[in-house]
Amino acid sequence: MHTNKGDLRATALQQNPFWLLGASTRDDRQRLIELTDEKSLDQDAESFQKARADLINPRTRLNAEMAWLPGVAPSRARYLATKAADNPNSIGQEIGLPPLAHTNLMAAALEGTENQVSSRTMSQLIEQIASLIERCKVDDIVRDINEDRTIAGFPLVKTAQVETEFADRTRSYRNMIKAALNRLPTVVLVEAMTITVDRLTKGGTSQAPTLIDELVDSYEVESQHFLQEEATNVRTLIKAIQNVAGSGASAVNPLIDKLGHVVQNWDQVAQPIQLSAKARGMEHHLSHELAYAIRSLSIDLCNTHSLLPESQRLTNLVQAVFAELPEVKERVEQDSVALEQLVRAQKKTEAELAEWARNITYQVEIGLIFKHTLSISPSGLAWKNHCYPLANVTRVRWGAIRQSINGIPSGTSYTVAFGDAMSEAVIELRREEIFSTIIEKLWHAVGTRILIDLLKTLQAGKELSLGNAVLRNDKVLLTKHKLFGNDSVWVSWHDTQVWTSDGQFFIGSTQDKKVYVGMSYIHVPNVHPLEQAIRMAFKHPGGFARLSDILS
Repeated sequence: MHTNKGDLRATALQQNPFWLLGASTRDDRQRLIELTDEKSLDQDAESFQKARADLINPRTRLNAEMAWLPGVAPSRARYLATKAADNPNSIGQEIGLPPLAHTNLMAAALEGTENQVSSRTMSQLIEQIASLIERCKVDDIVRDINEDRTIAGFPLVKTAQVETEFADRTRSYRNMIKAALNRLPTVVLVEAMTITVDRLTKGGTSQAPTLIDELVDSYEVESQHFLQEEATNVRTLIKAIQNVAGSGASAVNPLIDKLGHVVQNWDQVAQPIQLSAKARGMEHHLSHELAYAIRSLSIDLCNTHSLLPESQRLTNLVQAVFAELPEVKERVEQDSVALEQLVRAQKKTEAELAEWARNITYQVEIGLIFKHTLSISPSGLAWKNHCYPLANVTRVRWGAIRQSINGIPSGTSYTVAFGDAMSEAVIELRREEIFSTIIEKLWHAVGTRILIDLLKTLQAGKELSLGNAVLRNDKVLLTKHKLFGNDSVWVSWHDTQVWTSDGQFFIGSTQDKKVYVGMSYIHVPNVHPLEQAIRMAFKHPGGFARLSDILS
């Protein structure tokens, strides 16, 4: 950027007494008087007399010396001061300058910038000034000033004086930077601050120069009103999402869109503060408050409303916006992993449900003349214009009977029945392949669930009666068959055996072959699920004491 002299902003260097008088740091009192007289002939004498007084007075002279170019030869100092006014961008490329002198030149270049300067250029100027200040050593400054004072015949300065003056200079630099930033559009200002803090803290991992910390502190104070207002908007949206969460994803997602927009706007302004706080090992309380408020909303949507994708959106938002907060980042990463596992499980469950629906869905017409349709689907079992919802089906039975006429086989008839607590549907058919398909679909649709319900009933301490058997969780009531009358005998499941004969399922004692009970597959409901449960129990590793042990 090149600026014409006529357009120059009056920088601190152009207001310095040395510049005004055209003097060098090695001019003695007599030379300063001569320069003042020369300047006063055709210009405002008062300003030059004041400049001379500032340079002759040892106390005010130190201020002028430290604001000028200490340690730089007089001719080069004048050249560089002119260059800083003429072409501010070129000053950053100068090498071999004492840090304080270079800082003053960079500050002048910063003061000379226009309000159209880019955020990156502004950041580079601030970064150079901050880095140069860190390199300034009081002892070096004392040496450079006293070398020139010795030549000029002024009293030497002491270290304590320079330390005090350097602290004032640092405050002046900070004020110059703030003034330059405030000349920029707000968006460019925020971008410049973010770039600067991010670079000088290495993404919040290293301590920034002191000047940058002080600059961020001022920035935080001045941005507080905006941050608080936007934080209030965030809280309002969180509450609105909580209020409509019960209505599902369609109600929640538009509000999450708005929340994301507000939070990202908020974060653009807050990010320099977050980075600086992280680098200093501090906590930006407002950032933590908002991050955990959004995290809590995410957990609530997941746990209370099962809105996993929406919960993931909020978790991703917190990860993106609050990445500069180490504690928040760690917790939300854990949340993200847990949510991902839940989503995978949900997708797996949905896939399994879809597969289950495909496996049980079946429709067939049964009957030679008068045909009726049997339908099996997730919506229920339908037969002869009556539908049994799957959850209502509490009993199933099926079996086959071989038919014969005068001892000559005439085929096999098949029976399938299912029902709820009030009624039962009975299907008679002759085709084995259709019978086998119906049994397969029926088992997947309701058989497994009936088996589990049977076991849970026993686990709850209740008895079940199936045919002539009475079942408990730890034993079964069997019949002891005798020549004259029968007795009932309780037998522990450990002492039982099972077998199949003549279309019946038998449970008998291993200690007494006369103690047993038989249940017809075709006539007694739920014999098939009971048989499956008992045979599973017999295969239970390490044996079993209660039939419900297989649930574990």
